[in-house]
Amino acid sequence: MSASAATDLEALVTGVLRDIPDFPKPGVVFKDITPLLAAPEAFAAVIADMADRNEGRIDLVAGIEARGFVLGAALAHAMGVGFIPIRKAGKLPGRTAAISYDLEYGSATIEVHADDIAQGHRVLLVDDVLATGGTALAAWDLLTHVGAEVTGFEVVVDLSFLGGRQRLASRSVHAILTV
Repeated sequence: MSASAATDLEALVTGVLRDIPDFPKPGVVFKDITPLLAAPEAFAAVIADMADRNEGRIDLVAGIEARGFVLGAALAHAMGVGFIPIRKAGKLPGRTAAISYDLEYGSATIEVHADDIAQGHRVLLVDDVLATGGTALAAWDLLTHVGAEVTGFEVVVDLSFLGGRQRLASRSVHAILTV
């Protein structure tokens, strides 16, 4: 993508994002992408951008619950590859693999169907926002644990002031918009 096209996409995304003050707790400004999902031109442009960057490089897209499901499923469809949901513990039937991790306000566990990813499958991880990086890092590690080769992490927005990109260290991370 040219620098001009990237700037145009950033402007398009910025124009449809919504800030929700004091959500989920006082002092936090939540970056809401649901208006982007409701704007067909913006949603299509985001998916096309992610697809173009990853064309021919992946076998599967994995989306982190919940908004990562929407982006990831649309991206997988656009690329003609399968989709893998990464869910909160206890939400997937059948045999799962799980990983627990710490959050700034507690801990969490995420799971994936262990049999849906073959050894060496190239998997792109997708979510809406990169904040502190805890969930993204856990999802990356979980996919690797079940045999995937994680090719990168795509997000719409990187909240750079929360340090998530640094927490992901040398892993490939791409954000359409960094704030």
